[in-house]
Amino acid sequence: MLSYDTPVSVNGQTSSPSGSISASHQSVPSTQTSVRLPTPNLSNGSVSNSVAVSNGSQEMGHHIWLVTGPAGCGKSTVAKYLSNALQLPYIEGDEYHPQANIDKMSAGIPLTDADRWDWLTALREAAIHELDRGNDGVVLTCSALKRKYRDVIRVAPYFTPNLYLHFIYLDAPEELLLQRVLARKNHYMGANMVHSQFEVLERPRADETDVITIDVSRPVEEVMADALKRVRQVMDGIKADSQESAA
Repeated sequence: MLSYDTPVSVNGQTSSPSGSISASHQSVPSTQTSVRLPTPNLSNGSVSNSVAVSNGSQEMGHHIWLVTGPAGCGKSTVAKYLSNALQLPYIEGDEYHPQANIDKMSAGIPLTDADRWDWLTALREAAIHELDRGNDGVVLTCSALKRKYRDVIRVAPYFTPNLYLHFIYLDAPEELLLQRVLARKNHYMGANMVHSQFEVLERPRADETDVITIDVSRPVEEVMADALKRVRQVMDGIKADSQESAA
């Protein structure tokens, strides 16, 4: 049986024990081809998922699938599975933390909001860069524990035309995730960090309509299958809406 820490083949590559499947992302190119649109107040979580600027027509668009949740919920496992199943590039959010953040987490010191802003912005730009490279979508991981962290990523559709943004929140009790983190080997996120993350966790609310919530207290095979099923349902719905609009 697969575990939440089992290496998963992604687009022909097998992740290392640290979860890294790609070269270091120390430099994130800025998006040069995107169209900057006015950014509204994001505090209410109401963000259009289909900003289209292409000869005045709305196309099927591109997708960012952001897998979120506290430490131990299986973000990397689920994201790599979706990346492989959908044939989309994968971005491991932990790779984008500056060394100062890694040092703090390794020492059991929780990150502050100030520690996270540049990291969140770098992840958002990295996802947009993958779309600029011609990919139909991208799958990435990011804890995105607070609503305002998710709102940083929600800016993406206003910088890139015809983009759909989706969060996949992996939900489980703190006690279960603590057990999983205790079983990890050679990971800088210590078990004591689980409680600190739950202290600041803001579970997605009903008005955050771009969020898919997945119960990860089940076996990992069920979780991955459910996540892929939900993703495909969302894509089918978007396709149907697009065809209806074009009719």
